[in-house]
Amino acid sequence: MTVVRLKVNFKTLEEFKQFKEYGLQELSMLEDLEANIVEDDSDSPFYGIYFGDKLVARMSLYQIQAKFDRYFYPPQDYLELWKLEVLPDYQGKGYGKELVEFAKSFGLPIKTNPRVKSNGFWEKMGFTSVEYEMDRDRGENPLVWYPEGVTPQEHLK
Repeated sequence: MTVVRLKVNFKTLEEFKQFKEYGLQELSMLEDLEANIVEDDSDSPFYGIYFGDKLVARMSLYQIQAKFDRYFYPPQDYLELWKLEVLPDYQGKGYGKELVEFAKSFGLPIKTNPRVKSNGFWEKMGFTSVEYEMDRDRGENPLVWYPEGVTPQEHLK
Protein backbone atom coordinates (compact mmCIF):
# COMPACT_ATOMS: atom_id res chain seq x y z
CA MET A 1 0.00 0.00 0.00
CA THR A 2 1.66 3.22 -1.13
CA VAL A 3 0.43 6.80 -0.85
CA VAL A 4 1.11 8.87 -3.95
CA ARG A 5 0.59 12.54 -4.78
CA LEU A 6 -2.19 12.66 -7.34
CA LYS A 7 -1.63 14.52 -10.57
CA VAL A 8 -4.03 17.26 -11.55
CA ASN A 9 -5.36 15.84 -14.79
CA PHE A 10 -8.61 14.68 -16.39
CA LYS A 11 -7.99 11.04 -15.37
CA THR A 12 -7.72 11.98 -11.67
CA LEU A 13 -10.82 14.19 -11.86
CA GLU A 14 -12.74 11.37 -13.52
CA GLU A 15 -11.66 9.06 -10.67
CA PHE A 16 -12.87 11.62 -8.11
CA LYS A 17 -16.44 11.25 -9.38
CA GLN A 18 -16.56 7.87 -7.60
CA PHE A 19 -16.18 9.56 -4.20
CA LYS A 20 -19.12 11.02 -2.26
CA GLU A 21 -17.28 14.23 -1.52
CA TYR A 22 -17.05 15.42 -5.10
CA GLY A 23 -17.62 19.14 -4.97
CA LEU A 24 -16.48 22.67 -5.58
CA GLN A 25 -12.78 21.96 -5.12
CA GLU A 26 -12.77 19.35 -7.89
CA LEU A 27 -14.97 21.48 -10.14
CA SER A 28 -12.55 24.36 -9.68
CA MET A 29 -9.66 22.07 -10.65
CA LEU A 30 -11.63 20.96 -13.70
CA GLU A 31 -12.23 24.56 -14.75
CA ASP A 32 -8.50 25.28 -14.35
CA LEU A 33 -7.66 22.27 -16.48
CA GLU A 34 -10.12 23.24 -19.18
CA ALA A 35 -8.62 26.73 -19.26
CA ASN A 36 -5.14 25.16 -19.58
CA ILE A 37 -3.96 26.88 -16.40
CA VAL A 38 -3.07 23.70 -14.56
CA GLU A 39 -0.46 21.36 -16.00
CA ASP A 40 -0.40 17.59 -15.53
CA ASP A 41 2.74 17.87 -13.41
CA SER A 42 1.64 20.75 -11.17
CA ASP A 43 1.57 20.24 -7.43
CA SER A 44 -1.71 18.84 -6.22
CA PRO A 45 -3.04 18.95 -2.65
CA PHE A 46 -4.50 15.46 -3.23
CA TYR A 47 -2.90 12.18 -2.21
CA GLY A 48 -4.29 8.74 -2.85
CA ILE A 49 -3.84 5.00 -2.83
CA TYR A 50 -4.41 2.81 -5.85
CA PHE A 51 -5.49 -0.82 -5.83
CA GLY A 52 -4.19 -1.96 -9.20
CA ASP A 53 -5.09 0.95 -11.46
CA LYS A 54 -8.16 2.02 -9.45
CA LEU A 55 -8.02 4.98 -7.07
CA VAL A 56 -9.60 3.56 -3.89
CA ALA A 57 -8.69 6.14 -1.21
CA ARG A 58 -7.85 9.82 -1.21
CA MET A 59 -7.36 12.90 0.95
CA SER A 60 -6.33 16.51 0.50
CA LEU A 61 -3.57 17.97 2.61
CA TYR A 62 -2.78 21.67 2.93
CA GLN A 63 0.06 23.28 4.87
CA ILE A 64 -1.29 26.28 6.77
CA GLN A 65 1.12 28.99 7.88
CA ALA A 66 1.39 29.92 11.54
CA LYS A 67 0.00 33.41 10.89
CA PHE A 68 -3.37 31.80 10.01
CA ASP A 69 -3.35 29.37 12.95
CA ARG A 70 -6.48 29.48 15.17
CA TYR A 71 -6.05 26.02 16.72
CA PHE A 72 -2.59 25.72 18.28
CA TYR A 73 -0.68 27.83 20.78
CA PRO A 74 1.78 29.25 20.18
CA PRO A 75 0.66 29.67 16.55
CA GLN A 76 2.60 27.35 14.27
CA ASP A 77 2.57 25.82 10.83
CA TYR A 78 0.22 22.84 10.65
CA LEU A 79 -1.45 20.55 8.13
CA GLU A 80 -5.16 20.65 7.38
CA LEU A 81 -6.50 17.29 6.28
CA TRP A 82 -9.69 17.28 4.19
CA LYS A 83 -11.71 14.89 2.09
CA LEU A 84 -10.31 11.68 3.54
CA GLU A 85 -12.41 9.06 1.83
CA VAL A 86 -12.16 5.37 1.01
CA LEU A 87 -14.49 3.78 -1.54
CA PRO A 88 -17.08 1.52 0.21
CA ASP A 89 -15.72 -1.80 -1.13
CA TYR A 90 -12.25 -0.94 0.24
CA GLN A 91 -13.19 0.33 3.71
CA GLY A 92 -11.86 -1.50 6.77
CA LYS A 93 -8.71 -2.61 4.95
CA GLY A 94 -6.28 0.01 6.33
CA TYR A 95 -6.37 2.52 3.46
CA GLY A 96 -7.64 5.41 5.60
CA LYS A 97 -5.10 4.61 8.31
CA GLU A 98 -2.32 4.57 5.70
CA LEU A 99 -3.31 8.04 4.45
CA VAL A 100 -3.39 9.48 7.99
CA GLU A 101 -0.02 7.90 8.85
CA PHE A 102 1.39 9.48 5.67
CA ALA A 103 0.11 12.91 6.80
CA LYS A 104 1.64 12.36 10.26
CA SER A 105 5.02 11.60 8.66
CA PHE A 106 5.49 15.33 7.94
CA GLY A 107 5.90 15.87 11.71
CA LEU A 108 3.53 18.85 11.89
CA PRO A 109 0.36 19.16 13.98
CA ILE A 110 -2.72 18.15 11.98
CA LYS A 111 -6.24 19.57 12.12
CA THR A 112 -9.28 17.94 10.52
CA ASN A 113 -13.06 18.28 10.58
CA PRO A 114 -14.42 14.73 10.83
CA ARG A 115 -17.31 13.52 8.76
CA VAL A 116 -20.46 12.37 10.55
CA LYS A 117 -19.96 9.11 12.47
CA SER A 118 -16.20 9.01 11.86
CA ASN A 119 -15.02 10.16 15.30
CA GLY A 120 -14.14 6.58 16.35
CA PHE A 121 -11.68 6.29 13.45
CA TRP A 122 -10.02 9.60 14.31
CA GLU A 123 -9.75 8.70 18.00
CA LYS A 124 -7.98 5.43 17.06
CA MET A 125 -5.58 7.55 15.00
CA GLY A 126 -4.73 9.69 18.06
CA PHE A 127 -6.81 12.77 17.28
CA THR A 128 -8.54 14.71 20.06
CA SER A 129 -11.20 17.43 20.20
CA VAL A 130 -10.10 21.04 20.43
CA GLU A 131 -10.74 21.74 24.11
CA TYR A 132 -11.28 25.48 24.07
CA GLU A 133 -14.34 27.46 23.05
CA MET A 134 -13.85 28.75 19.56
CA ASP A 135 -15.86 30.74 17.09
CA ARG A 136 -18.57 28.28 16.00
CA ASP A 137 -19.74 30.47 13.09
CA ARG A 138 -17.87 28.20 10.70
CA GLY A 139 -19.79 25.14 11.88
CA GLU A 140 -16.54 23.40 12.76
CA ASN A 141 -15.99 20.56 15.18
CA PRO A 142 -12.23 20.26 14.72
CA LEU A 143 -10.07 17.36 15.82
CA VAL A 144 -6.32 17.76 16.17
CA TRP A 145 -3.25 15.55 16.35
CA TYR A 146 0.09 16.52 17.87
CA PRO A 147 3.48 15.08 16.89
CA GLU A 148 5.19 12.91 19.51
CA GLY A 149 6.69 14.88 22.36
CA VAL A 150 4.16 17.72 22.13
CA THR A 151 1.28 17.62 24.58
CA PRO A 152 -2.06 19.23 23.79
CA GLN A 153 -2.02 21.24 27.04
CA GLU A 154 1.03 23.13 25.81
CA HIS A 155 -0.79 24.27 22.72
CA LEU A 156 -4.36 25.06 23.73
CA LYS A 157 -5.37 28.68 23.38
